[in-house]
Amino acid sequence: MAEISTIARPYAEALISAVKDNKEEGLADNVLHALETLDQIVVDPALQDLVSDPHVSSEEIYSLLRGMLPKEIPSEAIRLLKLLIENGRLEALPSITEQFKHLLHQDRSEAEVLIETPFPLSQEEVDSLLKALERKFPNLKLLPTVQIDKSLIGGVKVSVGDKVLDGTVKARLAEMHAALTS
Repeated sequence: MAEISTIARPYAEALISAVKDNKEEGLADNVLHALETLDQIVVDPALQDLVSDPHVSSEEIYSLLRGMLPKEIPSEAIRLLKLLIENGRLEALPSITEQFKHLLHQDRSEAEVLIETPFPLSQEEVDSLLKALERKFPNLKLLPTVQIDKSLIGGVKVSVGDKVLDGTVKARLAEMHAALTS
């Protein structure tokens, strides 16, 4: 069977195209929010068992899922949900959401920034770090998320896309260990 990300890509590309064609203000964010809500629902093991049950029809699965969603959900998300259920591809939804989010960020020249630190950062510290990162990643609007990880001991680890800047004490100790044991 094809890898899930391979299956998900055409769906995500078609969805981003549909959102761009619509021109409705805020539609992309509404679709993304709807997809993230659906992601939380479809990962439930009981629902996965129900979806894989051959005695449960596509219409019943759709009705169940639609009933769990808010009434005001973009038609693009509803059409995607129906299509995935009809094609037996509901398990690809989380990957479609990730790829849709990635394409949306690309289109908007944005990047998610994961800031990992062993201690809480003030807003001023986050802003200062973002200002420094903007020089390293010009022409990108950086969207920060701060995560506390006590195992880092000290310093900061920053991930922007597939680039990682690791200035943590843990990383320095690992480098020293490698140098001493080689």
